[in-house]
Amino acid sequence: MMLEAATLLFFPALMVFAAISDLLTMTISNRISIALAILFIAMAFACGLPATEILWHLACGAAMLIIAFGLFARGWIGGGDAKLAAATAIWLGFDHLGDYALSASALGGLLTVSIIVLRKWPLPGVLLARQWATRLHEPGSGIPYGIALASAGLLLYPETAIWLGAAAAIH
Repeated sequence: MMLEAATLLFFPALMVFAAISDLLTMTISNRISIALAILFIAMAFACGLPATEILWHLACGAAMLIIAFGLFARGWIGGGDAKLAAATAIWLGFDHLGDYALSASALGGLLTVSIIVLRKWPLPGVLLARQWATRLHEPGSGIPYGIALASAGLLLYPETAIWLGAAAAIH
């Protein structure tokens, strides 16, 4: 029961941490992506996922890493975003990779448009003392895309084999 609960909680907790980190600092620590990859392998083996299935999930992460680093090389996303997308893809697998890319793109577009619109209005006084808010409000500063990547991962995680297996074991 503890293993299943951990499986259900680790991924969402790290996704929320990554999103908050990106919002506040515009960085996503490598430790988050590494932890996601290691925890997937540990949880997948512990939950009895077949080795071939685990390898396919790792291949999915590698494919996403190649794609995401192409986006990073063009300056469209940050390096932390690329690594987070790859680590998330490990958990989601090829079955959900297209949905992840589509969801992250849609949520990222919504986030970007929202921030651009909010930048046109004066920053509320209560936020003037918050460095993250003033940085986010500056025209031309980056968009914390990790929020969209993490949100998309959280939306799709309940559809994954590892989540469904852990949830079924708890019930």
